[in-house]
Amino acid sequence: MIASIRRNKLLSFAVALVALQVLGAIFAPVLGLQDPYAQVIVQRMKGPNLLNFLGTDQLGRDVLSRIVYGYRASLLTCVTAVVLALVLGGTLGMLAAYYRGWFERIVMRLMDILFAFPIMLLAIGVIAILGPSAWSAAIAIAIVYAPIFARLLRGPALVICESEYVNCAKAIGASDFRIIFLHLLPNLASVVLVQTSLLLSAAILVEASLSFLGLGSQPPIPSLGLMLSEGRNFLLLAPWPAVFAGFAILFLSFGFNLLGDALRDTLDPRLRKAS
Repeated sequence: MIASIRRNKLLSFAVALVALQVLGAIFAPVLGLQDPYAQVIVQRMKGPNLLNFLGTDQLGRDVLSRIVYGYRASLLTCVTAVVLALVLGGTLGMLAAYYRGWFERIVMRLMDILFAFPIMLLAIGVIAILGPSAWSAAIAIAIVYAPIFARLLRGPALVICESEYVNCAKAIGASDFRIIFLHLLPNLASVVLVQTSLLLSAAILVEASLSFLGLGSQPPIPSLGLMLSEGRNFLLLAPWPAVFAGFAILFLSFGFNLLGDALRDTLDPRLRKAS
């Protein structure tokens, strides 16, 4: 895998871009940034300068530190959401492919019902029940994306279930648990890896949209979508909080989307053969 990253310049760039943003979010407390919660009213809406590289917002808080800490909030919410979606949807998809019959019909029809709802409408509906918070946003995004993992993994899992080595495993008395987690899941790893990267990119935009509407992370927690929402009221006086927060969302989503595309090109043998 490391050799593939080194050979593929696009994949190397995507990994570097994502790693830079993720590591910056993880190690934010040791980067020597200003307190993202500290309000210095006399410094409010100051433009970029040597003390505040990206300026300050309407409460005098440092925009750079709030963006870096906003990465932490967005990544935590989105990673949690996608992992939950993978566990829920992926497990149901594999079980539906393995057991077939009435269980498959019930599971896939339920996934089709969830898939029929517009993403934002379903997410807002879930948050309306749970209440606005970062964890509610994570659960809402997980419910929204679980059908994608279920449908995506069910297809190749059906093919694998009919393969000779799975039939041999059944013939020698291997348990269903062993077959699913030692034969099905490892052969779906590349599909899971690519789709997880792509859905992380989409989840970042959904999380930012929910925070923009006040349904995700709540003040004073730094959040990229919330910063964009707060900064829009001061675009004429101080556009930098909203502009820089928007660019941060763009770069974070772009990084994971580029990573997913590069991984797909690298891991898909058909694409490698064509190239």
